[in-house]
Amino acid sequence: MKPEVTAFFDNATNTISYVVRDPAGSACAVIDSVLDFDYSSGRTDTKSADAVIKFVQDNNLTVEWLLESHVHADHLSAAPYIQQKTGGKIGIGQNITIVQDTFGKVFNEGTEFQRDGSQFDRLFKEGDSFHIGQLRGDVLHTPGHTPACLTYVIGDAAFVGDTLFMPDFGTARCDFPGGSAETLYASIQKILTLPDDTRIFVGHDYKAPGRDTYAWETTVGEQKARNIHVASDKDRDTFVKMRTERDATLGMPKLIIPSLQVNMRAGQMPPADEKGDVFLKVPVNKL
Repeated sequence: MKPEVTAFFDNATNTISYVVRDPAGSACAVIDSVLDFDYSSGRTDTKSADAVIKFVQDNNLTVEWLLESHVHADHLSAAPYIQQKTGGKIGIGQNITIVQDTFGKVFNEGTEFQRDGSQFDRLFKEGDSFHIGQLRGDVLHTPGHTPACLTYVIGDAAFVGDTLFMPDFGTARCDFPGGSAETLYASIQKILTLPDDTRIFVGHDYKAPGRDTYAWETTVGEQKARNIHVASDKDRDTFVKMRTERDATLGMPKLIIPSLQVNMRAGQMPPADEKGDVFLKVPVNKL
């Protein structure tokens, strides 16, 4: 089946969120939603999430899933906020437990922070399936950017998160804890075994040099033919060398500190103190 896909581009973080709809009914899923966050003031805003909610309500849709492709390091998830307004289950890869263990230590979260993925409604593993109305979704475990990265294959569409970008921009970085260029290359090869006409929807776009507009939809065939990092003429060793050298030049995403603390909790803020105030931690010399 061919799902109906509506994209929402967030200019502040270059993130694309998606509403994926069963064309035969009203069921839908929301993938990689965004909670707006101003780091300088520490204030959140729901403008981006409200646009998704409005679309869902205006089209009389029923949200069955709120899917996370991974624990994002560049934006905060709005999944629990949207869930409160629309319903649906929050899902992520089962290796979230590895991410929680790693960053639970980085942020000194203590024993009260559960590292078993219980903050999420469903933990997916390779080969799992789910349904959005009559649409079937299949789960590919595609680590490398992070240990918990998933690709959701829904009908003729694959939602790859940060694993692949548009062909003229390449691939995701692999230098976060638990990342691996070798693993990412293998994951991308798995995605590229899908039929050539499979639509690929990416998690971010930054407008490659020479391109004037943002873009987020491509195909498996286009990636194999034109991706500047992993096209068919690029071998594993060349990719690993390029990715490792490139990653060494990249700075940390500006929202990595709040994003990790919130997203490893399924989009929830850390527990409030006795006065009801919420605080985020800034680890020094840990990232």
